[in-house]
Amino acid sequence: MSETLWRSIFNRRMLTCLFIGFSSGLPLYILYQLIPAWLRDQGVSLETIGLFSLVAFPYTWKFLWSPALDRYVPPLFGRRRGWMLITQLALLVSIATFSMFNPTDSITSVAYVVFAVAFFSATQDIVLDAYRRELLSDEELGLGNSLFVNAYRFSSLVPGSLALILADQMPWETVHLVVAGFMLVGLITSVCIAEPQGCSAPLTLREAVVEPFHEFFSRSSIRTAVAALVFILLYKLGDSMATALSTPFYLDLGFSKTEIGTIAKSASLGASIAGGLVGGVAMIKLGINRSLWIFGVVQVISILGFAALAEIGNDPVALFAVVAFEYFGVGLGTAAFVAFMARLSDKRFTATQLALFTSLASIPRTFANASTGFLIESMGYTQFFLLCALIALPGMLMLYWVAPWGGSVATSKPRQVIACK
Repeated sequence: MSETLWRSIFNRRMLTCLFIGFSSGLPLYILYQLIPAWLRDQGVSLETIGLFSLVAFPYTWKFLWSPALDRYVPPLFGRRRGWMLITQLALLVSIATFSMFNPTDSITSVAYVVFAVAFFSATQDIVLDAYRRELLSDEELGLGNSLFVNAYRFSSLVPGSLALILADQMPWETVHLVVAGFMLVGLITSVCIAEPQGCSAPLTLREAVVEPFHEFFSRSSIRTAVAALVFILLYKLGDSMATALSTPFYLDLGFSKTEIGTIAKSASLGASIAGGLVGGVAMIKLGINRSLWIFGVVQVISILGFAALAEIGNDPVALFAVVAFEYFGVGLGTAAFVAFMARLSDKRFTATQLALFTSLASIPRTFANASTGFLIESMGYTQFFLLCALIALPGMLMLYWVAPWGGSVATSKPRQVIACK
């Protein structure tokens, strides 16, 4: 390993990406893994638990209040670190607040706290995305974002595994307090790291709201900017649809819940982390554009593995191989995709622009969850997965305009000569 590559991988900036990635993922997995398990264990109906899926609202619409985080600077610790500490303190307190309620008696109060956690979590994501963009050079975006995403996924072990194990040994009130304590990882990191230098806050709220969109659409041409936004919508669409109902798919093939938990879930977590790490290191040599092409092809091929599994049927070895390959492709594609969105932003308006891009990227998942059941019922699993592979192709074709193999286009790289004051 060359000295330059070694320094690109092992430095303080990459360590920072790991810790803030953990802090970013923890609240989301609390909402989607811990809270449903807690509610069901306390006897709350499945219908009521299903309504709690509406907590995704702040994650989809976070770009609406993101300009405030670009415009206003907290009195302590600077613009980025100040907001990081505020949101992380709010998350620690709100997560701990779950310990005060019994959901069978105070389900409305629990819903309010769930919404508060979702709001503070989405707000923390805004500032962490902005901080990461301002911390990393263009050459480091691939690996830095890969480490961030993998730490994000790793944090799921706290609410999805550790908390459930503890719940068999101690009251839920204590479990919530223990899980809330893991937010100290983010708080300590925010205190210890340095504020990014070189970019000042917008002078007015109007500038913070209008200029991010004006800068993006005037960077080159309207057509090029729209092409980039369409690409963000399409690149992960086929993959999101293919994995939206993966657990029911495994059950329909005759796998037991134990087999799914031990084979499929372990294979998916391990493979996605491995894919993200491999993708991050590979991008140091390949660059973001070529990585999007290569990793995108792997994503499309991996979707076909599900079609093959639908034909093979109940075979544990095939299950492990297909799931591992699929999520390895997910890890690769996500690493390049997140780095692309980060590179697409202007460092003056990272909070607002990245909030917009990541909100757009979350739309395909919503679409997938809403439509896949109807498609599977009408056409069967094999044909459905073949359709998902076809749906992934338009996103690949968009690469010709937004990330050509041999270079970059105007909207892919902001005019940094005017980016910072």
